[in-house]
Amino acid sequence: MKSAILTFCIITIIADLLHAQRFGGDKPSIQWKQVNTNVARIIFPGGLDSAAARIAGITQQLDASTLSTIGSQKKKIDIVLHPNTVISNGYVSLGPFRSEFYLTPTQNSFELGSLQWQDLLSAHEYRHVQQYNNFNVGLSKVFRVLFGQEGQELANALAIPNWFWEGDAVYQETLVSQQGRGRLPFFYNDFRSLWLAGKDYSYMKLRNGSLRDFTPDHYRLGFMLVAYGREKYGNDFWKKTTQEAASFKGLFYPFQKAVKKNAGVKFEQFKTGALNNYKEQILKQRTGKKNQQHFLADEEFPAFTTDDGMVYMKSSYKHVPYFVERKNNIERKIRTRDVSLDNQFSYRNGKIVYVSYRPGTRWSWNDYNEVQLLDVKTGKQETLTHQSKYFSPDISADGKKIVTVDVRAATISHLHIIDAVEGSLIKEIPNNEKLFYTYPKFVDAERIVSAVRLPDGKMTLALIKIQDGSMEYLAKPSNRVIGFPSIQSDTIYFTASDNQDDQLFAVSINNKKLYKLSLSTNGIGTYQPAMHSGSLLFSTFTANGYQLQESASQKTVWQEMSESAWESNAQHFGIDFSKNPAAGLLSSVEPKDVTETKYPKTKGLFNFHSLLPYISDRDYLLSLVGNNILNTMQTELFAAYNSNEKYKQVGFNGTYGGLFPYISLGGSYIFDRKDLLSNNQPVYWNESQFNGGLSIPLNLSKGRTLSSLIISSDYVFKNLMYKGIFKDSIGNKNLGYISSNLSFVRQSQKARQQIFPRFAQALNMNYSKAVQHADAWQFLAAGSLYFPGFAYTHNLVLNAGWQFRDTLSFYRFTNSFPFSRGYESANLRNMYKLGANYHFPLAYPDWGFANIVYFMRIRANLFYDYSIGRVAYGNGQRIDTKFRSTGAEIFFDTKWWNQLPLNFGVRYSHLLDADLFGATGAERFEFVLPVNLFQR
Repeated sequence: MKSAILTFCIITIIADLLHAQRFGGDKPSIQWKQVNTNVARIIFPGGLDSAAARIAGITQQLDASTLSTIGSQKKKIDIVLHPNTVISNGYVSLGPFRSEFYLTPTQNSFELGSLQWQDLLSAHEYRHVQQYNNFNVGLSKVFRVLFGQEGQELANALAIPNWFWEGDAVYQETLVSQQGRGRLPFFYNDFRSLWLAGKDYSYMKLRNGSLRDFTPDHYRLGFMLVAYGREKYGNDFWKKTTQEAASFKGLFYPFQKAVKKNAGVKFEQFKTGALNNYKEQILKQRTGKKNQQHFLADEEFPAFTTDDGMVYMKSSYKHVPYFVERKNNIERKIRTRDVSLDNQFSYRNGKIVYVSYRPGTRWSWNDYNEVQLLDVKTGKQETLTHQSKYFSPDISADGKKIVTVDVRAATISHLHIIDAVEGSLIKEIPNNEKLFYTYPKFVDAERIVSAVRLPDGKMTLALIKIQDGSMEYLAKPSNRVIGFPSIQSDTIYFTASDNQDDQLFAVSINNKKLYKLSLSTNGIGTYQPAMHSGSLLFSTFTANGYQLQESASQKTVWQEMSESAWESNAQHFGIDFSKNPAAGLLSSVEPKDVTETKYPKTKGLFNFHSLLPYISDRDYLLSLVGNNILNTMQTELFAAYNSNEKYKQVGFNGTYGGLFPYISLGGSYIFDRKDLLSNNQPVYWNESQFNGGLSIPLNLSKGRTLSSLIISSDYVFKNLMYKGIFKDSIGNKNLGYISSNLSFVRQSQKARQQIFPRFAQALNMNYSKAVQHADAWQFLAAGSLYFPGFAYTHNLVLNAGWQFRDTLSFYRFTNSFPFSRGYESANLRNMYKLGANYHFPLAYPDWGFANIVYFMRIRANLFYDYSIGRVAYGNGQRIDTKFRSTGAEIFFDTKWWNQLPLNFGVRYSHLLDADLFGATGAERFEFVLPVNLFQR
């Protein structure tokens, strides 16, 4: 049992890591460079030397200034920079020990702030480096000795909650900068909305989330708990706590016990004290009424179409994002939005313009944002640009031009004017001040207004002339984050942070007077304003999602702001960083004077880092796995044992993904295989195998669907060496065969509560054919079709399979046929299968036990399977025989230890025909661990 749990934990963590990592995603033409310090090696494509030098300087300064608050151990980290993805992200992982920075900043400054993106990534991600280096202690260190880097990662994940990892990193980014998420009002909206609605969720619900209620993420929970711990118990509180937890001092609940020891109170009391502290700091005079509704929907980016009409983006836990037109309080769905990184869009004269995400077909580190033009009346959409990297487009009043932010070479941005009919580039506006543009809007035919980030991280509104790029600032640059400008006549409305809120402001283009607008809301913050005929429309955040609210202009109070009042924006939320010597250190960091050298692509190809056990019924495997830092090579040395035949196996597998296609090589040797001859006499042999192959993985996702195609072919050579009395009578047998595979998946987007996508198709085909020393072959085709059920969270799934093979029986290929459930599977010459499934949710318990297991959803599946196989009977007849079954499955979607997801279930099958190859009786019960085709 312990081994099974260990295997599950390791596999879960690996799967979570692979979700972030991209194997073989960089083009082979990239020339990699490196700069080195004593704490980090920065690896980057040519042309990013200044970014690499800046990151090198920051990480070295952080090592000197903040390491002592988490420990004293340090180990050099490899940091790989990726400038060609439009996704904003970064991570640190073990297996191997490295960090990857996705260098394109996000448009929404309220979410992550306006610091230089490379600075924020360095401050945040390097804290994770410090954490890993200092959590290799006690039992965690034993796990590392036994299982390598991923052994430590497993132990650390079991001992230290994910909220601490991220909360501690957010604390560091806030401490060392003049901003950071801990100073942003938007960061606190989640908890504020719950508190105002009287929703005090349990710790387990906050940790694990919910499929029916809105819950804050672990970044927000973590920052509040980490900041409270440091403020109340000192800067070394978490160092002592995490050292003891990672050491497993207190084998069960090590983190809670460490908190109790160092804080002097039980963990539940500590958690309650921390959240109450912030509740008092943030809510102040605001009160709300109790709201027991579950999550309703997000309504964002409203725009007036007429006096009584509007369009906006809508999404919910049951529906993927879609465009809505509302007239006289009646909603009409315009169209489901394409896959996109955010919900921003712009509307004018019956047209919606937005950007959709498109991954690279082969090289996953090079993806795109393409401009889409949607007709509100007809719902027809046209793609204007291809393989572009555009953000936040806006369409001109005459509908002929679009302004959009073009982001290239990581943090360098330009404003592009493109043709709204052909999508061609009309003009690139010069950016001599190296600003980062967000949410540009046409003021008129000659001018654009945009919220801009300055190189020092401050923000302002800039009025830009299209002709030459000359500009003027409409407000003095400050540490306030700014976004969502909207124009009416000569006034620009926009949202900006203001002390502990994100509020609405306005500035006059003519006289540059700045006003703060006070209006009542039923939520937190005032975002994405739109004006029309004396009405003000905006989106505000609530515990039930972003909700639209309309306010008459005469109910809005305008308060003129002086320049000094605009600059004196305090965003501390009750945390005093001034006493910490590391406070604000980013402002004083100079780029590191380092020497740039070439980084060889072949460096560390065989980089073994972890020893992983796998257990599956009768098979036991121990695998030494490796990846190089550029993640273009995956290697494995393994040893296996089968308790059924009692054979032993050793082998090697390797895949190189730095070229097109992937190249794989492998080999193995099996000792002491055995089988029975027709006269029940045992026969023994050893078996060696060599395999080599090519595979082409293609990401064909586009528009509203996610699609992938993998084509592969492997040559396998087996040598069977018989032993004992059969050594001479049978001798050695050789077999060479080619196994070719095609796998295709196409699916629509999936909402949070949907078990599967409403529409999806999956097909897998395999053909194996002996080409040396034998005449053997086998063909398998299996597929599934996913359709909507009677409700939005229901699915009808139809599946089919067909397998046939030769009758000579010289060699039997692996049997992967999806036989009818409940029966003992057989490898028959001809097999056909049809199946029908109806999946639907039963309950959303949001309930857990002792911080061990948490139940998010219970769901059911009713099924019917119909299989036909050609069975050989004792009288020599071969008869097509039916194998039919029907039954039900109950699945539990859970999280273990508040962190690790696991879906398991029980199956009842009623056999309608005899089980010719298994036990007698028509009733069967099974425990199932499903492998889902689609990620949740």
